[in-house]
Amino acid sequence: MTAIIFDLDGTLIDSVPDIHKAASEMLAEAEHSALGIAKIRSFIGNGVPALITKIMQEIDEDHEDCARHAVLEKCFMRHYMAAPAVLSKPFDNVRATLDYFFANRFRLAVCTNKPEAIAKQILHDLNMASYFTAVIGGDSLTLRKPNPAPLHAAIDQACASTAVYVGDSEVDSETAQHADVPFMLFTEGYRRASINEIQHQAAFSDFSQLPGLVQMICGEASEN
Repeated sequence: MTAIIFDLDGTLIDSVPDIHKAASEMLAEAEHSALGIAKIRSFIGNGVPALITKIMQEIDEDHEDCARHAVLEKCFMRHYMAAPAVLSKPFDNVRATLDYFFANRFRLAVCTNKPEAIAKQILHDLNMASYFTAVIGGDSLTLRKPNPAPLHAAIDQACASTAVYVGDSEVDSETAQHADVPFMLFTEGYRRASINEIQHQAAFSDFSQLPGLVQMICGEASEN
């Protein structure tokens, strides 16, 4: 049984608007000016703690002040948990592609650095939860991506013998490499490096292309 494991932010959904809104509300409470949405987008990929660290660096606060970091993170989470999927939406053709994989009996799972509870809430609010047999978040284990443990956990919970990982960033690529799993790069997400700088087995800009790429990669794997 083959599993297709997906990153969430920048892969299945464009979540930047809601993350930016929560960050802006956090900064307002801290009496700082809001940061632009492009800046917040560039901070996404390594989980909420890393997001807060990068924001603190940007606003010239001491990011090594653990107590201050904890206060800001708690504030961000309060705002984000209240409305994590109001402005977020799936990328074009995501639903149709998930329908295809589901109908063809692929196991589907999510492996993200976003906290598990928020990831599950977003999938529920966007009516996407029923597609996935497992959701592994950044706090599901003691380790997070790019360590391969979360991806291995997602594959195990999907009860799959083989897998493909679909993501949009350098972190996702590195995770797949460490896990020895083929990586499909969605080029329209939140990556910071160029496509050629990110190791991948295949790249795509529209989710309608993904089924054909998965069939190609799975066919190549079965021949080896």
